Amino acid sequence: MISINNLSFHFGSRTLYEDANLHIKPKDKIGLIGLNGTGKSTLLRVLVGEYKPDSGSIQMSRETSLGFLNQDLLSYDTHESILSVAMQAFAEALELQKKTEEVLVEFETDYRDELVDKLAKLQEQFEALDGYNIQSKAEEILEGLGFTTEELQKPLKTFSGGWRMRVMLAKILLQKPSLLLLDEPTNHLDLPSIKWLETYLENYEGAVVIVSHDREFLDKTTNMTVEVAQQKLNVYAGNYSFYLEEKELRNEIQKGAYENQQAHIRQTERFIERFKAKATKAKQAQSRMKALERMDRIEDVASDAPKVNFKFQFSIQPGRHILRLEHVSKRYGDKLIFRDTNVNIERGDKIALIGANGKGKSTLMRIIAGTEAVDGKRQLGHNVVMAFYAQHQLESLNVENEILQELTEAGSKRNEMELRTILGSFLFTGDAVFKKIKVLSGGEKSRVALAKTLISEANFLLLDEPTNHLDMQSVNILIQALEQYEGTFVVISHDRYFIENVANKIWYIDDYQLKEYPGTYHEYEYFMEQREKDARKNGVKIEKPTPKTITEEKPKTNQPANGNLQNDLKRLNTQLKQVEQEVQSLEEELAAYEKQLADPKIYANVASLKDTTLKFEAIKKALDDKNSQWEAVVESIDSLEAKIKSF
Repeated sequence: MISINNLSFHFGSRTLYEDANLHIKPKDKIGLIGLNGTGKSTLLRVLVGEYKPDSGSIQMSRETSLGFLNQDLLSYDTHESILSVAMQAFAEALELQKKTEEVLVEFETDYRDELVDKLAKLQEQFEALDGYNIQSKAEEILEGLGFTTEELQKPLKTFSGGWRMRVMLAKILLQKPSLLLLDEPTNHLDLPSIKWLETYLENYEGAVVIVSHDREFLDKTTNMTVEVAQQKLNVYAGNYSFYLEEKELRNEIQKGAYENQQAHIRQTERFIERFKAKATKAKQAQSRMKALERMDRIEDVASDAPKVNFKFQFSIQPGRHILRLEHVSKRYGDKLIFRDTNVNIERGDKIALIGANGKGKSTLMRIIAGTEAVDGKRQLGHNVVMAFYAQHQLESLNVENEILQELTEAGSKRNEMELRTILGSFLFTGDAVFKKIKVLSGGEKSRVALAKTLISEANFLLLDEPTNHLDMQSVNILIQALEQYEGTFVVISHDRYFIENVANKIWYIDDYQLKEYPGTYHEYEYFMEQREKDARKNGVKIEKPTPKTITEEKPKTNQPANGNLQNDLKRLNTQLKQVEQEVQSLEEELAAYEKQLADPKIYANVASLKDTTLKFEAIKKALDDKNSQWEAVVESIDSLEAKIKSF
């Protein structure tokens, strides 16, 4: 499909790639990973032809088509509806539709046979492109990415950058290129949309290359990992978790080889030093010296996982109760956000607030912070010192300050050595601490703002999407920092790995009220899956009428004696129709999972096989229960019809 051969690419004097090689085959699902600045996004731009390699070649089959999602698409602006923008993916079908409409207008006054033939051919071509379903396809993907049906006709211009990016993602997915290139696709998605995209990409027929810092997303969507390191493309034949295990094994082998070579070098150097002055051994010493010069040196394993090694300091300890909200309600105009909800935060709580965008998560954070007016009671606990981190905090950084200066002015009373240690944990080492804030990238500014928040000596932290724009290394640093933090915090995040590692309670918003699950994220997910499975298993309860209930009903004076029986029969027939529709839907779902399990390729991925099998069994059980429900309704209908005939 695509072959990258001996690729070399430089930015000025900096080498990003040197003799790098990679082969992308049809249906490969590749996670492209590496430290910031190693050239992951650059490689995608080289593939689409935006950048030209300095040497090497990129060979691509003629039928290969590319779809590239990148952050530059945020600048796209139009008054067209988001549905229209997404449907631009079907350019050929839309052009045929336009021509068809023009012919139909002509046909109103002109009945020539040529027009009839032209119309027939256009309609045939349109149907061949599945043109009658393009709108429903666009609607399905947009709604899967979090848009409501009502929003589909709103202009793209009225949406924020993150929501515009979802529209552009929808457009690219609808084009169905043979190779999808996705640069941080989850950056602007909430958790339900991330899960929807995972399912979509798992079943995507083409190849995919994904740059992402969301390790769980990579685990669910990729079957190969390519690490950009030391100007090479290093291939691992599995997802991100496989990569971690395999890399550790490779590092052990390299470390052993390095230590063995170093021992050989030291031994050889001692021999040279000892015998170079002796006439009888000088020739051997000279030979070994030349051998050392020619030797290919094995590099030591460099650690790319820095440790957070600073202590958090509290000026005062809070009481047991951090914050309480009682009977709080909030609305914006006609839009209800919260209704009579209660919140209780205790000292030591590590809370993750999760859920879809638009549910009120950030509003709740502002209510907790005291910056949002509400109906109800808000009570902050004794000695609580709060610090609030959100993306808009980046704007409060003094762009003319150097990084070290910014932290010095934060008022933590730490000395320069301590601040340098903290900044080193956040990947600012050496002279990097003297960089001006104004030259930093979005991710670097996020790390500075996070460092400021964590040294604030606050005993209660509010963190609104702190992992946005952070790479995996920085996310791991934040996890380590919060694991060491002895205070209380509430964090909003869509990064499941991050949530699993920092939170001991999960908050979610349901029916305009805050709900709490007392456990980790994976425990919460299991709980929600079981709840959904139980709901599907039970279905709608059928109250089976008994003869006694029916015969004891007294007929009204103004209707026939069997009037109530007729009403019951009508109700049960309606119920039967509903159950039959549910049976059909479950049968279709079961058939889809059977098709997946019949594909031999699924057995190459143990996690996917297990997940699909569990879903298949759940649907099969639900279908059995629904069929039993159908039989009960039919039996009740037969019983009623027999009684009606007896009148």
